[in-house]
Amino acid sequence: MNQKLAILAPLKEQLPGIELGSVDGFQGREKEAVIVSLVRSNSDGEVGFLGEKRRLNVAMTRPKRSLTVIGDSETVKRGSNFLKRWMDFLEENADLRYPDLSSLQGH
Repeated sequence: MNQKLAILAPLKEQLPGIELGSVDGFQGREKEAVIVSLVRSNSDGEVGFLGEKRRLNVAMTRPKRSLTVIGDSETVKRGSNFLKRWMDFLEENADLRYPDLSSLQGH
């Protein structure tokens, strides 16, 4: 399998505490911190399982303390009314970070 994702930690002793799993496989469980990948990017606004409110709810309610979501906000907003409202809520209430893509050109 071609691995496309790396999780890096300052100390190798931190790595055994990291668990990888699908949204469906994590239902009913929690962790102190959760990173959710919503990485889908396309001009059609195709969001796949994100269009299912129950699955998105499971993904967003697994952390006890810290939730980090990685994704293309423009694609998510085009996915459905629910997702647009969710992104609007996050823009008002969360600490969102948008990369400056122009600084990455040429790398």
